[in-house]
Amino acid sequence: MFDKKKLMNLSKMYHFDFTHTDREKLDDELDVYYDIIRRDEKFASLNGITDHSRLMVETGKHISHRYVYRLLKLALVFSVGTTTVERCFFGMKFVKSELRNRRGDDFLNDCLIGAIEKEAFFNTKDDAVMKRFQKVKDRRVQLN
Repeated sequence: MFDKKKLMNLSKMYHFDFTHTDREKLDDELDVYYDIIRRDEKFASLNGITDHSRLMVETGKHISHRYVYRLLKLALVFSVGTTTVERCFFGMKFVKSELRNRRGDDFLNDCLIGAIEKEAFFNTKDDAVMKRFQKVKDRRVQLN
């Protein structure tokens, strides 16, 4: 599964994380790193990039091969970032409607927070929300 050309292309797409000099060092480091882990039995039965990064830290290879480790961290962030963005768009599909389109961005953002951050809302008590709402401004009716 090791494709040095694809890994180098990934580093080129993120020029803020990898300067030209960093990419040159990464190019050399990838060859050395591949030879080392190919001979190490610990790296033979890994189930994915997460296991690989965990073992890299456990064996101390993240220090000696810091450019490879930086590339690995970047790849790990991709999966989390992509999933988060997909969740946001999925939530937007339910929240966004013709009526809400006319309201404005702030209102849409407020609605999306509730749709996307469900876990936070499930852990929030109704009493706390009502008290907060009551404190925002004086109301004619007191909530119980």
